[in-house]
Amino acid sequence: MLKKALVTGSSGGIGRAIALKLASQGFDVAFHYNRSGEAASKASQEAATHGVKAIALQADVTNPDQAKSLVERTAENLGGLSVVVNTVGNYLGKPTSQTSIEEWHEVIDSNLNSTFYITQAALFYLKAANWGRIVNFACASAQNVVARRTNTAYVIAKTGVIIYTKSLAQELIKDNITANVVSPGIAENSFDVEEMIPKLPAKRAATLEEISNAVWFFISPDADYITGQILEVSGGWSL
Repeated sequence: MLKKALVTGSSGGIGRAIALKLASQGFDVAFHYNRSGEAASKASQEAATHGVKAIALQADVTNPDQAKSLVERTAENLGGLSVVVNTVGNYLGKPTSQTSIEEWHEVIDSNLNSTFYITQAALFYLKAANWGRIVNFACASAQNVVARRTNTAYVIAKTGVIIYTKSLAQELIKDNITANVVSPGIAENSFDVEEMIPKLPAKRAATLEEISNAVWFFISPDADYITGQILEVSGGWSL
């Protein structure tokens, strides 16, 4: 099994926790950033203490050419690529009728299109490795088609990620590649964490470790037979 991973949006937060988790499991890891170069460099240095190769690479993954280049540089520097985790995605909480065209495109680009660009570019390398794992990020309840009052574009993008991932899962199982989705609810680093905690059945936010553990499950040998699935880490958000 080739242990080479790219985690987008991994200079901080959830992405950083996932990349460090993979490093602790013996994976060489590319930490991706757009603007936070210093943070990504520090995170990669921490990952290297596990005895793996860790690099920090910059790209605007909403740009298809830069996304492709990021994948290519990752594979070149790490000696291949077998795991892709897409965590990039900006949130917009705004009434649907008040969302501007620019805001709509930005949310769709950062959440859905970036996932498509990175994954499509990575498929060549995952197939070459004869083993691969794709883990994409949606959000709690994105699989439920219901009205949204203030985050329509965001949830549409995340629902699109789910459909895209399921389609990949069906197509790629013959290549020994699985594709799954992790859907967090409120995490400890969410901007509205204090406001939302009383509304959660669990009465607390998810830790970054809990979310990274969910991602690791899909990557681990324990999930060899699992593909096209959604794992919510939401403390009962959708119940």
